[in-house]
Amino acid sequence: MIVAGFHAVTEAVRAQPKKIEWVLFDEARRDRRSGELKRVCREARVAIRYGRGESLNRLARNHQGVVARLAEVAFADAPAIFSGERGSRFIFVLDDIQDPQNLGAILRVAEAAGAAVAVHERGSAPLSETVARVSAGALARVPIFRAGNLRRFLDEAKQKGFFAVGLDERGEDLYGLDLTGDLVLVLGSEGRGLRRLVAEGCDVIARLPMAGKIASLNVSAAAAAAAFEAVRQRGAH
Repeated sequence: MIVAGFHAVTEAVRAQPKKIEWVLFDEARRDRRSGELKRVCREARVAIRYGRGESLNRLARNHQGVVARLAEVAFADAPAIFSGERGSRFIFVLDDIQDPQNLGAILRVAEAAGAAVAVHERGSAPLSETVARVSAGALARVPIFRAGNLRRFLDEAKQKGFFAVGLDERGEDLYGLDLTGDLVLVLGSEGRGLRRLVAEGCDVIARLPMAGKIASLNVSAAAAAAAFEAVRQRGAH
């Protein structure tokens, strides 16, 4: 996998240096920011390469003069996703999020909110360079589990004590729910929303209250609003 841009590459080097095959720098760029990242690479014993701008352009867009190649994405297993102190565990379940920019933005929200992420094995956007860039380094830090069947995953989560909340504009007011315990927040795809079986696997369907005339938010914006309502409640609790 290719990761591009200074922030994303720096976070990847710091979080999982053993997964990085090399970091490729634009040979024409010799500024402070490049020098600092090279120092981080040397300290982490990550191989450094140099190339022309054209070479980096073939690997990634908006690379800022630096590209890294990761050997593979280390997906978490189910025990790792369900681990943590009981009463404070938090998981995002993504039901076929197709847009890599949305996926990257949601990973960034999950990292900030202290949540792990479960994605649909077949229906999710791949963990691409765009996802890594938009996540601003969160891709390297958030535990991500690939679930073959999201309904079964939700059933298992509920057996382990999680409260599953699906987001949909036809649900009840999210702000009226108690989100302080072990929580699964389920987000539907950009077009159709939650699939029927996934929605039926939730304990409750909830909506974000809207003061304007637009009925719903972009899925990554909805993820942020819902996640930080949970963060707020947990802090107050």
